[in-house]
Amino acid sequence: MIAEKMKNMVANSSAIRAMFEEGNRLAEIYGAENVFDFSLGNPNVPAPEAVKKAIQDILEEEDPVALHGYTNSNCGYADVREAVADSLNARFGTGFEGKNIVMTVGAAGGLNVILKSLINPGDEVIAFAPYFGEYRSYTNNYDGVLVEISPNTADFQPKLEEFEQKITPKTKAVIINTPNNPTGIVYSEETIKKLAAIMEAKQKEYGTDIFLISDEPYRELVYDGAEIPYLTKYYANTIVGYSYSKSLSLPGERIGYLVIPDEVADSEEVLSAANVATRILGFVNAPTLQQKIVAKCLDEKTDISYYDRNREALYQGLRDCGFECIKPEGAFYLFVKSPVADEKEFCAAAKKYNLLIVPGSSFACPGYVRLAYCVSYETIVNSLPKFRELAKEYF
Repeated sequence: MIAEKMKNMVANSSAIRAMFEEGNRLAEIYGAENVFDFSLGNPNVPAPEAVKKAIQDILEEEDPVALHGYTNSNCGYADVREAVADSLNARFGTGFEGKNIVMTVGAAGGLNVILKSLINPGDEVIAFAPYFGEYRSYTNNYDGVLVEISPNTADFQPKLEEFEQKITPKTKAVIINTPNNPTGIVYSEETIKKLAAIMEAKQKEYGTDIFLISDEPYRELVYDGAEIPYLTKYYANTIVGYSYSKSLSLPGERIGYLVIPDEVADSEEVLSAANVATRILGFVNAPTLQQKIVAKCLDEKTDISYYDRNREALYQGLRDCGFECIKPEGAFYLFVKSPVADEKEFCAAAKKYNLLIVPGSSFACPGYVRLAYCVSYETIVNSLPKFRELAKEYF
């Protein structure tokens, strides 16, 4: 008999993964070219050529025993952490040192490390809907309580009045994700300043530390000149989680980092806890080869013009069909209003045309659906006639 906690997790297993698996099944029946799978945020743009060269150079130059062994610190190689800190300082005018960096097994691994380090049973973690559904599971892993802020479907900026009301003495952390999955919205600097002011005031009111966790796997994927504030400059108790899954198209390699600045309350203790959490959660350390690779590719980026072309084609194509959606400023997702209240019913109707989309209830925002446009341009173009057929059922 499996654990009671796992029974609920199994019952509510990821709709995104389920849809992806359904896409594989349909592809075997109808052919991959006739199935339009917009379910999974799996980059289709290859990693920069510099990544391949870095792999080759490292394998030729490094001692293989040392390269593939454990790192001296569970936080990662000292030289890699220094390189990451230097890169951030050059880009954002920050003052980090290598000791402020914890190399992690992707952003998901980093979130689990920091939540394990901070959360006591019953502590509350706030997330703004729509949000990546795994935040609930990650919080539940450590017996925390996820508190949702309802979605602002006008422009998908956070509802700050509701946020202020829902902070309690039990609030330990707030997770934000900008550019956002699933909307692609970038939180404005004005929003960040107001959010930080609310958190500062609540810390003083309750005499507690409230940590702002910035989940940033899509930071490099922005369009039309959009700028993303670096949150450590706005609120002292900020911890940043980053992943190279999207910026370098390396989702399966599971490599990222946490930034824990000196300004964070009890920062040395938090860093020590993250070091231990990395080990006891079973990661031991982030993949050693991947640490060395990203250190050589800190100035590299995936060519997002591919995603931008897809963004424009899918957004305009769906609008022409009569669907309502807000234009994403970043990431590679389109969040579309369902033409019927039950968006799961709409997803089922789409599947009749081999269109695979994810219900917004998976992101705590029913009435909407998410499409991941990190697919081939041909998939976008060839899907639009199917969307037009689907639209005829509703408009």
